[in-house]
Amino acid sequence: MIQNLKPEHFVDVIRLGNDVHGEGYLDRQSIESLYKKGIKSGINANFVAYQDGELVGFRLTYAPGNWRPDKWCTPKEWGVKIEQVCYFKCNTVAKSCQGKGIGGLLLQASIDASKLQGAKAGVSHLWKQSPNNSAIRYFSKAGGVLINEHRDRWNDSKEHPDYVCVICGPDCHCTASEMLLRFK
Repeated sequence: MIQNLKPEHFVDVIRLGNDVHGEGYLDRQSIESLYKKGIKSGINANFVAYQDGELVGFRLTYAPGNWRPDKWCTPKEWGVKIEQVCYFKCNTVAKSCQGKGIGGLLLQASIDASKLQGAKAGVSHLWKQSPNNSAIRYFSKAGGVLINEHRDRWNDSKEHPDYVCVICGPDCHCTASEMLLRFK
């Protein structure tokens, strides 16, 4: 069920990402860039979940050292060196499979790979407006702690210039909860 993301999965990942998060969330160029950021020392921290031949989830994770904190990050509050922190970019589960533990399995696979890449912790910006606050609840359950909140995080994003939020439309004002998960 859980396996490393490979280029042959890109079409399915783009389709699922746009279905769950909104049109324009992913395209071929963005998934290729995101994928490369997850690989370090031959270890891939990006994963997909298939069930009965259908993609039901994916996790994109930037390897430590393969990303830079931006204005939406508060590294002075992390208590971990930036070069030892991976970035949990995206965890996406098909609507029909949400609440069944797939997101947690994908997260654990990325944690295990990120540790092998040298990470001591991972940071993420979680969608506060997710249905039933599921993103924050699942990440908190895994041990994540709230660092900061950032309104308008996804508004006019350079990473996703054509993004149309499923709640706000093209002018997204959703809040990102910056959370840190220290690895055991």
